[in-house]
Amino acid sequence: MADEEIRHLVRIMNTDLQGSQPVIYALTGIRGIGLRTSRILVDSTGVDPDELIGYLSDEDVSKLDDAIANFETNVPTWMLNRCEDPMTGDDKHLLGQDIIMTLREDLNNLKKVRAYRGMRHEKGLKVRGQRTKSTGRRGSTIGVSKKK
Repeated sequence: MADEEIRHLVRIMNTDLQGSQPVIYALTGIRGIGLRTSRILVDSTGVDPDELIGYLSDEDVSKLDDAIANFETNVPTWMLNRCEDPMTGDDKHLLGQDIIMTLREDLNNLKKVRAYRGMRHEKGLKVRGQRTKSTGRRGSTIGVSKKK
């Protein structure tokens, strides 16, 4: 390992990961992968979790990439982050940019059907039942407006 040069950026799933981190922690840099899912991925590929990801060979990186791509088949459905997708009804695990796009699509759908939650999102108000009389005042008005 001393004669090898470290790669400072390792690209997995269209995401740049820091090469100076251990594999198990570097994988959490991909949106949709936490520490628990990272541990499952590393164990399924046989890669040393404590090795720095910058020192991994190209074969190990491709093993990790394949394991991430086939994540849905290797874990139970309750671990997936998009169970019973409203559009397709499939169980999915969204990663990377797909999470952002799906969230935006869901919010636009709520706004389009004029759901209560969608209308609250449009107005920039609290959505999940929090009180608004005394909190959440930042951004809408500045200062105190007195009655005349």
